[in-house]
Amino acid sequence: MYQRIAHIALVVKDYDEAIQFYTEKLGFTLLEDTWQSEVKRWVLVAPPGAKECCLLLAKAANDQQLASVGNQTGGRVFLFLFTDDFWRDYNKLLEKEVHFVRPPKEEEYGIVAVFADLYGNQWDLVQSNNIKGNL
Repeated sequence: MYQRIAHIALVVKDYDEAIQFYTEKLGFTLLEDTWQSEVKRWVLVAPPGAKECCLLLAKAANDQQLASVGNQTGGRVFLFLFTDDFWRDYNKLLEKEVHFVRPPKEEEYGIVAVFADLYGNQWDLVQSNNIKGNL
């Protein structure tokens, strides 16, 4: 038996501003951008080298969804971006003016810093001490 998580829906205010942030600021790849109706698109983005899971950028369609933009987890870290070179990626994000909520910290599992996306969702940037944790 084989199962996997393929996509994680991330509610956004606007497709184009979200695509711009994820591709230009975070360096993600735009995998797909397909119109499904006059107002709905199927937009997939993923970090370079990602093989299993990607983000589905889903535009808020009503007031309830709009209220959750930037706060899909009630203020907790929402997503975890693993890297094979923390300092390379941390410095790139700083150069692109990505806002870090918490500075880099050495933990027993590796190096981690928390940044916010364009809407305020919190992400961990992590380089694990366990090489398997970075795959």
